[in-house]
Amino acid sequence: MHTSSKLTKEFTKKWVKGLQICCSSKKDMDVLERKKKIKLCADIALASAKNATTSWSIALISEAKKNDENEILVDNLLGPESRFKQQKIIRQMNSCHKRVRSKKILKKSCSISQRMKKMGPPKSNLAAYIAKRLVKKRTQVLQRLVPGGESMDEFSLIKEALDYILSLRVQVDVMRNLANATEVLNQSNSSNVFD
Repeated sequence: MHTSSKLTKEFTKKWVKGLQICCSSKKDMDVLERKKKIKLCADIALASAKNATTSWSIALISEAKKNDENEILVDNLLGPESRFKQQKIIRQMNSCHKRVRSKKILKKSCSISQRMKKMGPPKSNLAAYIAKRLVKKRTQVLQRLVPGGESMDEFSLIKEALDYILSLRVQVDVMRNLANATEVLNQSNSSNVFD
């Protein structure tokens, strides 16, 4: 696992490189396009800074690779060994899809338990039934929030969510520091104009 300062340095380096690649590829972008490119660069840089070692980082990279326009960006940010990483990502994503299919088959085969749920909760264990439903609903929400979360079991999902949250915190801190630095520079430049 990365330390926060190491992840911060690696993310910053890769994010700036990604922004340079995006800016050089297309000069005239409207605000919405620029916003999407900044987010894409930040996501790929964050996943790349984690060396595609987590399921969420693999999911982010594989999602970006679906669009051919992003291929140059992904290849540059993943580094020289990107072909190896991409093959690893493809293998891991294929195994995740197999898990999802297996879960779907299992759910379909359990039609009896589904019929029991339709009848309602047993009167004796109402509190346990409500608690299980709440946990299930919150787990489903978490699966939608974490990239690649749909194919994870509950334990892996929590582990990945914690790692993803810490990584997002690093991303936000870097972006906030960049915005603050830009604001300070703009203020000093505007004060120099009036002097």
